[in-house]
Amino acid sequence: MMEIQLKVQKPLKDLVYLELKHKILTGEIVSQTRLMEIDLSEKMNVSRTPIREAIKRLADDGLVKVEPRRGAYVANISIKDMLDVFEVREDLEGFVAKLAAERITEDEKEELKNISAEYEAALNQGNKERIIELDEKFHNFIVSCSGNETLSELVNYVQELSLRFRYLYYNDFSLYESTAEQHNRIMDAINNGRAEEARFEADAHVKALKEFVFELGKKMEEMGETE
Repeated sequence: MMEIQLKVQKPLKDLVYLELKHKILTGEIVSQTRLMEIDLSEKMNVSRTPIREAIKRLADDGLVKVEPRRGAYVANISIKDMLDVFEVREDLEGFVAKLAAERITEDEKEELKNISAEYEAALNQGNKERIIELDEKFHNFIVSCSGNETLSELVNYVQELSLRFRYLYYNDFSLYESTAEQHNRIMDAINNGRAEEARFEADAHVKALKEFVFELGKKMEEMGETE
């Protein structure tokens, strides 16, 4: 692990938490890995106290399991978990897109166009990590355009779970290509104030992802790779 940069203006316990969370979400720390306080404190060059606090917060997030005698370890994420997440995302993100279409500013419209263009550029370069980063940025920006803090917290939580799944399982670039088309339809509806269309397109986008995950689950089952 990289040593945490203490120059960042955040409390040390938050930096440790965010660093470990990022590594779990991106698959750098894989499922079932034991989180040993002594080992992590040495690698991150911090004391055991912020490590212990970070593990507790990660357990609250559902990313870490803590069991008697076994200790703390990174939780699995299954196809069923992701189908559950997409059921929640479907209605949430449709509503968010509707609100964004009603409230977006002219400056925000330009930024949304820029993010969409960056996504397509990353797609053309075949840069998976950048594609995933910009996909998350696209959806998070729409959330910010909705102007609803409660929705923002809810959507960000389920999107984080999706982020971890994307790093683990999304290797089919045809998915990213169809996502670019879906993003553009959502963006066009939002930027032109067509609220109900924005809601429909955002719902359709999540339904397409849910169908992809369902089909992936069937393939994995056939290959004997499910838990």
